[in-house]
Amino acid sequence: MSNKLSTQPYKGTRDFYPEEQRLREWLFAQLRRSVSQYGYEPYDGPMLEPFELYAAKTGEEIVNEQLYSFSDRGDRKVAMRPEMTPTLARMVAARANQLAKPIRWFSIPNLWRYERPQRGRLREHWQLNVDLLGVEGVEAEAEVVQVAIDLLRNLGAGPTDFEVQINHRQLMNDLFDKVLKLSPDQTQNVAKAIDKRAKIPVESFHELLTAAGCSQAQIDTLEKFLASPLLEIPAICGESEGFKALCRFFDIVNALGLGPVCRFNSSIMRGFDYYTGIVFEIYDQHPDNRRALFGGGRYDNLVGMFGGAQIPGVGFGMGDVTLRDFLDVHGLLPELAADTEVLVGLFSPEMLVPSQQMARHLRAAGLKVEAVLQPQKLAKQFQYADKKGIPLVVMVGPDEAAAGLASIKDLRSGQQVSISQSELLARLQVMLG
Repeated sequence: MSNKLSTQPYKGTRDFYPEEQRLREWLFAQLRRSVSQYGYEPYDGPMLEPFELYAAKTGEEIVNEQLYSFSDRGDRKVAMRPEMTPTLARMVAARANQLAKPIRWFSIPNLWRYERPQRGRLREHWQLNVDLLGVEGVEAEAEVVQVAIDLLRNLGAGPTDFEVQINHRQLMNDLFDKVLKLSPDQTQNVAKAIDKRAKIPVESFHELLTAAGCSQAQIDTLEKFLASPLLEIPAICGESEGFKALCRFFDIVNALGLGPVCRFNSSIMRGFDYYTGIVFEIYDQHPDNRRALFGGGRYDNLVGMFGGAQIPGVGFGMGDVTLRDFLDVHGLLPELAADTEVLVGLFSPEMLVPSQQMARHLRAAGLKVEAVLQPQKLAKQFQYADKKGIPLVVMVGPDEAAAGLASIKDLRSGQQVSISQSELLARLQVMLG
């Protein structure tokens, strides 16, 4: 039996070597820039939360099957966060009377779920969370959906690359209660079946409905509802506040010119138990990646479960794994070179201090500079710089040092020049653009 430790990361997680880390930092910077344009401020919370925080409102599947939970040394049951919204609600509730409203916050937390790793799903991921709290009307949903659309557009997505599909939980509750007249247990099972509908054959969908106790007449009514455009819904459901809210929402997004990427879809349910109003999911339209990228919705009762006043909220969570897949299939991933701009080479051991002094001088002027620490053949130093994507190499030998000169080699063009050390900084700045 071998005692060697595995070099592989824990299943469902990733190592981020410098090239992957560069891409992640670039992506997070783009996301922060986009949400900041709308006035959203960053926040964060702890990785561990009390288990009951998630047991109270997070979806049953996550709590029972996907939550990383354990008892700490004080015998307190805790969990690694699988989502950020419960932490957000707890933090807002703690300072509800002090916070200026509406509250516009965002975060990019590290999240954990014990899932079966597959395309678009890992056990550990980062997720952009964007939340707007303190606004009761659909104006809040309209802004949050705008943010989601602009995030993708700012990353280079075109008008036909994605679609926002929208529904309303109250509309579905009216269907379940007033039209289908389902029991609470039936409602939960039928909602789960609708959530799976797009991923399974029609026969399997009907089997789930039959198993939930639905009659053939109820199944026919449900199928008619799910196939109906928004303006035909009242003929099935009658008066519904959910329908009115959806009409108001679409009036706003159409007036803003966002109607072409927004569509009513009564199959959108969202799995979390805390959603109370409009829910939405953003779908990739690329044939190689037709799937939900991310989603969100309204949660008006989550903050109030901590004992204070209810504060309505709307938000979404965008995972980095599905977002990266989206950028990849649409050819939107950039090629990012290392940030280092200059390598100060080392001609000989005697030149260590002068080369270090030169590197310090260039760094003090704002350049990103790496310095060779041990002497080696000049060809190897150039090869090293080329492999790391460092465009310029500065060398100073004893004779050049005595004459106050330095040589610059541009690895992009292959050209090499000798220049006065007093002019070195200015020349490097010009060459770097």
